[in-house]
Amino acid sequence: MPASPPSWPWPRSPAQIQLLPPKRISSIRSYNVNDRQPACRQPYRGRLAPSPTGWLHLGHARTFWVAQARAQAQGGILVLRNEDLDSTRYRMEFAEAMFEDLKWFGFDWQEGPDCGGPFGPYAQSERRKFYVAALEQLRAAGWVYPCTCSRKDILNAARAPHAEDEREPIYPGTCRTRSAGQPEPGARSPAVSGPGDASRPAPGTRFNWRFRVPEGETISFVDGHYGAQHFVAGRDFGDFVVWRQVDEPSYQLACTVDDAAMQITEVVRGADLLPSTARQLLLYRALGWTPPQFYHCALTTDEAGVRLAKRHDALSLRRLREAGHAPVSLRAGW
Repeated sequence: MPASPPSWPWPRSPAQIQLLPPKRISSIRSYNVNDRQPACRQPYRGRLAPSPTGWLHLGHARTFWVAQARAQAQGGILVLRNEDLDSTRYRMEFAEAMFEDLKWFGFDWQEGPDCGGPFGPYAQSERRKFYVAALEQLRAAGWVYPCTCSRKDILNAARAPHAEDEREPIYPGTCRTRSAGQPEPGARSPAVSGPGDASRPAPGTRFNWRFRVPEGETISFVDGHYGAQHFVAGRDFGDFVVWRQVDEPSYQLACTVDDAAMQITEVVRGADLLPSTARQLLLYRALGWTPPQFYHCALTTDEAGVRLAKRHDALSLRRLREAGHAPVSLRAGW
């Protein structure tokens, strides 16, 4: 078992934190988050963060069960956060089933959309002001720039074959070099811009905001399950989207902002999100926040060895429940 999570002074919301000017990326070659964490203890706060874009399956349940067990072992608080930002795939029936299936399986949270708590609201669709505040802080310090590239543009770029993972190719930096109006990280610029802001594309142009990663820097952290992890910015992942052209924050930004605001001390999630941890650690540093600890779980696969996804309807909690399976038997062997 890893050491208990550290303690640090937390604000009630990211908007209440003053931005700490980051070091210039040219002077940093290695960033080890464990060198920055204080040694004193804070009460444990874990979280479950399902997304209502499909039925929850056994893979979700197994990871969430680990999260609950770790919170209970520390005598801590478990938070349920409804990550309902994906407006294209969100469905109310999935949201309703999420609460029902989690309760049926045996999960018990102390804060959440259904029971409230001191760090609400607990649905991401109600937390836009926090994400906007974080984006403006990143813009003010020059950490982000507008990007008009489509996914097709990125896939057709020369660096695309060196994909960082199965979901997102490494961004080749096309718009990074075009963003002459953006200050370098650490420089000051207005947080709120007017119509003539040179850092924005022409009116009517659809664009994302991308985070400018420190090329060549090694991001290191110790995972509670997999141990020491090292990712090189620009090689293992590239500049990543923090605000999407549909005017919604990306997973990377929303997750970071909410875990900070809700004072989460340990994030438990699937091993497929290890690269996301490296990205999010850069966001924590750019925003001046101390990150939580991380514990990544092995992924659950089907009989063919394929990772479970929401398309595996037969192994969804909803279908298993309808088929008469008991949660205790499904948890056998965990």
